[in-house]
Amino acid sequence: WTRRTTTNTGEKNLRIALVCVSNQNRSVEAHSLLLRRGYASVRSFGVGANCKLPGPSIDKPNVFEFSTPYAEMYHTLKQRSVALYTENGVLGMLERNMRVKGAPERWQNNRDEFDIVVTFEQRVFDAVVEDLQSRPRASGDTVHIINLTVKDTHEEATIGAGLTLQLVQMLERRNDWETELDQVLDEFQKKTNKQVLHYLCFY
Repeated sequence: WTRRTTTNTGEKNLRIALVCVSNQNRSVEAHSLLLRRGYASVRSFGVGANCKLPGPSIDKPNVFEFSTPYAEMYHTLKQRSVALYTENGVLGMLERNMRVKGAPERWQNNRDEFDIVVTFEQRVFDAVVEDLQSRPRASGDTVHIINLTVKDTHEEATIGAGLTLQLVQMLERRNDWETELDQVLDEFQKKTNKQVLHYLCFY
């Protein structure tokens, strides 16, 4: 990663992290959309202790380690029940994930620096802020954590990805997005009727 410039050069040069719980649905849907729109410096993560995918019942999720490749999850669940995991959309979701990256990544294990971190629920926002505040001071560069609450369903993840893209595009259009961030967030909330949380941290 290279350090950003805060002025708008017309290039999609923001370093963006997208974070949900398991790096399976909301963060990867947004990751996929931003990649397709030309944002190359984008990564996605989860903050959970492990990755959980829907199982045969609410109290019986499928649990995988973060380093487990999406392809391995896909073949494991396909062997368990093609019908169940096709019907609930999990196999389709994992196929999408495989086109974006190899395996889910845990936020707390990452040490790359980003300009913006977008989270998709408040407990994830809180976990990211807590993690950043607990780290030893490094470069001293700023990172803005923004929460956009999105329900963890396939349909809402698609909507949330579109909202994330809209927010990033609004920032990219500014001459100095960091100075104007509060104004952009205010405009975004009025335009979308979605409330956001914002917190400033330092690396």
